[in-house]
Amino acid sequence: QVHLVESGGGSAQAGGSLRVFCAASGRTFDGYNMGWFRQTPGKVREFVAYISGRGHTTYYSDSVKGRFTISRDNAKNMLYLQMNSLRPEDTAIYYCAASKSAVLSTRLAAYDYWGQGTQVTVSS
Repeated sequence: QVHLVESGGGSAQAGGSLRVFCAASGRTFDGYNMGWFRQTPGKVREFVAYISGRGHTTYYSDSVKGRFTISRDNAKNMLYLQMNSLRPEDTAIYYCAASKSAVLSTRLAAYDYWGQGTQVTVSS
């Protein structure tokens, strides 16, 4: 089992940058594929990015591709999301998630553990 805690985020102007963090408990962090998702009120939680256990494979939603970068440091049990060229539509609660499956996925149902989320607000 893994426990996830997000931090970072906050507020930024459009065009600015923010970084969100996800700290994971446990000694088998590299055994999990990790993902970032986001959600705004009244909308379904949506996929943002994922990264494989060793960090060799990443994938992004079209809406963030070229602006966001997902990374991980397995020695520190940390997951990161660097967000550049922010837009007001990036405003959301951002969640990290861990998947026990060997298959990388953009689906919420593929992820077994979730953090509590961290707010990101982008103003125009």
